[in-house]
Amino acid sequence: QVQLVESGGGLVQAGGSLRLSCAASGGNIEPYHMSWFRQAPGKEREFVAAHSSIGGYYIADSVRGRFNISRDIVKNMVYLEMNVLKPEDTAVYYCAAETGTVRNLRDPGTVDYWGHGTQVTVSS
Repeated sequence: QVQLVESGGGLVQAGGSLRLSCAASGGNIEPYHMSWFRQAPGKEREFVAAHSSIGGYYIADSVRGRFNISRDIVKNMVYLEMNVLKPEDTAVYYCAAETGTVRNLRDPGTVDYWGHGTQVTVSS
């Protein structure tokens, strides 16, 4: 079983940047599709970005051009680089791991393992 722990969240002004990290333990992330989701208060959990086990990249339209996902197999880490942050990016950000088809990457219901989340707050 894979355990995921996020870090790097915090308070940042609009236009600023943050880099979220996700440390995996209990297994190697190489065979998993790794994703980031976020959930704002009163809203459903939504897909942000994914890196598939075969190297494909998937980005939500709302963050395209501003956010980037990457993984380090040696360190067993996943990262989310967030630039030009906006107040609407405020949410708890979750790291996720799953197997299966890449068609389901944007569906939080197919995730196998979740991290506990890290809060990102963007002030205007």
